[in-house]
Amino acid sequence: MSPADLPADARALIDATPDLEFIAAYIVDINGIVRGKRLPAASLDRVYRKGLNLPVSTPLLDIWGQEVEATGLALASGDADRPCYPVAGSLRPMPWSPRPAAQMLLMMHEPDGSRFPGDPRAILASVLDRLAARGLTPVVATELEFRLFEAEPDAAGRPIPTHRSTRPGRRSQLYGIDELDALDDLFGDIERACAAQGLPMDTLIAEQGEGQYEINLEHVGDALLAADQTILLKRTIKACARRHGLAASFMAKPFGDSSGNGMHVHVSLVDGNGHNVFSDSQDETSPLMQCVAGLLETMAEATAIFAPHDNSYRRFQAASHAPLAPAWGIDNRTTAVRLPLAEPAAARLEHRVAGADANPYLVLATVLAGMEHGLSQALVPPAQTVGDAYSQHAASLPDAWGSAIEAFEASDFIADYLGAEYQRWYAAAKRQERERLRAIVPVAEYDAYLRTV
Repeated sequence: MSPADLPADARALIDATPDLEFIAAYIVDINGIVRGKRLPAASLDRVYRKGLNLPVSTPLLDIWGQEVEATGLALASGDADRPCYPVAGSLRPMPWSPRPAAQMLLMMHEPDGSRFPGDPRAILASVLDRLAARGLTPVVATELEFRLFEAEPDAAGRPIPTHRSTRPGRRSQLYGIDELDALDDLFGDIERACAAQGLPMDTLIAEQGEGQYEINLEHVGDALLAADQTILLKRTIKACARRHGLAASFMAKPFGDSSGNGMHVHVSLVDGNGHNVFSDSQDETSPLMQCVAGLLETMAEATAIFAPHDNSYRRFQAASHAPLAPAWGIDNRTTAVRLPLAEPAAARLEHRVAGADANPYLVLATVLAGMEHGLSQALVPPAQTVGDAYSQHAASLPDAWGSAIEAFEASDFIADYLGAEYQRWYAAAKRQERERLRAIVPVAEYDAYLRTV
């Protein structure tokens, strides 16, 4: 393959970066971590021609990067390679690299060229196929909350919120402009890096917690691209923070007594004529209400996707803007599904359950699957919640990792939309992570029990 035979985006990047030194080529694993290889720039044509081989266990490694033997994809299968091919249009610069570099998203396939069912991107693609069969295309945007910490923790290993925008121990001023101005050098770098990568960064706000912020992406009519962009945004924020001597974290609940980090998802559905079907009548039989009903009905069994880690469950607290029960409301941020006030053409729903620590491909796949389930079954939602949902609904979503994994494993809905094989693999990976953490006794337990019982 000569340079002239490369895709147009690759040719354009090479022309713009004649001194390009290396390419980071990666897939996204079960936990939303990018894993792959660095290649010399001269190898770019080979990746387009032949793909890049990675062990079949790679997309299902646990949070520490360890193989999950219970999946049967590691030693039991010989951990054979699978080809990973470039995602069209994904070659982008790495603006934070001190050397001229680019990055490329890959997707794992079977030897026969079909999608490998353990790649989270393939899971989302399969759900989109079902919506496409209905003549529907999702328009999606994500909102990401994150924290900025000093590069090094304190003596006890606890993260230290950056004091470059707020004084120590002070919560941020919600929507405070001064907090943003104090970090303008960092946020300016993030904005420029997003522009260089073609990421449609929208608004930036200060959140309530110390050193907590939110960046929103604009709506796009390609859910796979929306998930790709969410991964890139997280990479960008982390990389730019490192360059400024800080650490950015999307951990769901770094501090038990302070705001958690969520990933809210906005979705509308358009038909083949580009018409937003949510703009039609909003009676109980409308597509919007059927989608809401499907999300509420499947929410508990999907919680292990929205809250994928032990720490994720600390985020679900009363009066925390993280939902405890499947409820919906119009412009109501205390509910799990919110219908924002909008012009009919922009009618959409906002799914508010997932943490910022969740895998965006799996979150979007499960949200869209819940919506398709509601459409296919013509479900009718309960009455909307007006006012404080916490005081009107008993907590009913899984409130612990173990119970969420059990609900996930037993779900016919998950088996149908994500695949029974992936259901088993995901549960195996999460059980391995849970058991390893259960073997670690936290300092708080020594303090509470060592000398008292």
